[in-house]
Amino acid sequence: MSDQIKDKLPKKEKKTGKLPADGTRGKETVRTKDSVSTVSYMDDLGQHEDTIQRITTLENTYQLGPNKRFPVTAASDILKDVLTNHLQEEKYEVQRSREMTLTLCAIIRSRVKELMIPRYKIVVIIHIGQLNGQSMQISSRCLWDTSNDTFASYSFKNRSLFCVANIYAVYFE
Repeated sequence: MSDQIKDKLPKKEKKTGKLPADGTRGKETVRTKDSVSTVSYMDDLGQHEDTIQRITTLENTYQLGPNKRFPVTAASDILKDVLTNHLQEEKYEVQRSREMTLTLCAIIRSRVKELMIPRYKIVVIIHIGQLNGQSMQISSRCLWDTSNDTFASYSFKNRSLFCVANIYAVYFE
């Protein structure tokens, strides 16, 4: 490639936000508090310039364990606080409980994310049902790494409903 074309390529990237269609490669370094990741991308020669999409792949950091463990007691406190505040005076209604599970999952997930525990994926599952003296058993199965993955659980009930909430924290390598 000539020097003139090489000079125009960075300008084109800045203007369009797309990679050039000549098959060039690029790297970006992303720095966070705990680790450094290099993001690599490569343009596919067979695509038209209008349909080019940036493909981002993160390279391995080779970090096998978490720097900071997931705080199970703090997650349990969040579950207890959210469920008692939102469900203390609620009565069971089918449609309302469907909406409450979505709302409570979003609230709990955002509060757990505020703990800023890096490299953990958070899964929140909530079951709400009518309290009529019936018996119910709830179980779950996961592919689990016992050294890094963990969970927190809390059960709540008032006069008309019960709620079982679980937070699963799965370490992402």
